[in-house]
Amino acid sequence: MNFHIVIPARYHSTRLPGKPLRDIVGKPMIQRVYEQCLQAGASRVIVATDDQRILDRVRDFGGEALMTSTRHQSGTDRLQEVASLCQMPDDGILVNVQGDEPLIPPNVITQVAANLDGHPEAAVATLMEPIHSPEDFSNPNIVKVVGDNNDLALYFSRAPIPWPRDHFLAGKSGLPSGFVPHRHIGIYAYRVARLNRFVQWPVAPIEQLESLEQLRFLWNGERIHLAEAIAAVPGGVDTEADLQRVIDLIRAVNEGGNDHV
Repeated sequence: MNFHIVIPARYHSTRLPGKPLRDIVGKPMIQRVYEQCLQAGASRVIVATDDQRILDRVRDFGGEALMTSTRHQSGTDRLQEVASLCQMPDDGILVNVQGDEPLIPPNVITQVAANLDGHPEAAVATLMEPIHSPEDFSNPNIVKVVGDNNDLALYFSRAPIPWPRDHFLAGKSGLPSGFVPHRHIGIYAYRVARLNRFVQWPVAPIEQLESLEQLRFLWNGERIHLAEAIAAVPGGVDTEADLQRVIDLIRAVNEGGNDHV
């Protein structure tokens, strides 16, 4: 299987300025993401940025980086520009790995690429994991997803879906026995031809309401393949607290006598 990985990386972040270059135990965050991606078996790993500082730093550690437009509204738009600049074929598979996930398991990246490769009916493949707490189920910052019996997405929402009506009408707390909702994990594999279409479509009404880009594909009749991730995917780094959590975890691994990371 042949696929490429693109890591969108912007310097400006409201909550954590300069995020891709923040140090994590001796390496900038973007380098740690890049090194995880190198282990996934892709033909090529490319950082897509709009900032010279990130471009220079990636090239300093031997990575490949491309300068992209400052006008992009989303990482998906930046991804498509890379596909265009690199003249990737329409049937190519391109995996989007966020530049703030320094702990992403390489086998999960390979999984999502293989899932798309094995499901020609889908334009996109993505992953999910079970939700076990009612707090997470009701949290609008955790995106929920519902799929059909062919492992294709029906809908993504910040609302708690599917809604166990009778359970909550009866005044019961917690989640019903046997009910397992799912959290969407924001890693995607795209077919290049569908990615090229995506940037030509206007923002979909449901996409605008939910602030979820993937709904643009569903709105335009494209299918999204779903599967549970084969490994736990730690959350990304959005805040100083997130950054410290990752630093502490990597230090603990190093001090535990495992291979240096």
